[in-house]
Amino acid sequence: MRAVTVAVLALLALAPAAAALGAQPRASFNDIEDEVMCDTCNVPLNIAESDRADQERTAIRRLIAQGLTKQQILAELKSTYGPGILAKPQDSGFSLAVWWVPVAVVAGLAALLAALLPRWRRRGRDRGDDRARARAPTLSAADERRLDEDLARYDV
Repeated sequence: MRAVTVAVLALLALAPAAAALGAQPRASFNDIEDEVMCDTCNVPLNIAESDRADQERTAIRRLIAQGLTKQQILAELKSTYGPGILAKPQDSGFSLAVWWVPVAVVAGLAALLAALLPRWRRRGRDRGDDRARARAPTLSAADERRLDEDLARYDV
């Protein structure tokens, strides 16, 4: 009898833990609102201030009250309003290009800059040397002879 009582108590103690593991996380309005666009304003729903945005918020609250998860609510909104209702682009097709093309352009420009910058700096230094040579006055043969004589006097 004692073993049966211990077994029943153990099962009762584990029952809430098992129920918690199987429970779906409750959707949060704030979590959903920033991932959905207003279909008339074309801005995220959490900053939209229109009557249509208020209607969408009411629809989301109604879906939350029905006990749907976040993914189910987003899927319902997508099926009702189309894929443009989601603030995050899809993971395929043209929407995937929306994510990767700007990254590729920035990476390409950075690589181009890294390749050209040393050349530009070298060219600037070379021009500086040419300019210094161009600014140096050329001496006539008589002036060079006189300069050599003056320098020779000081070398003693």
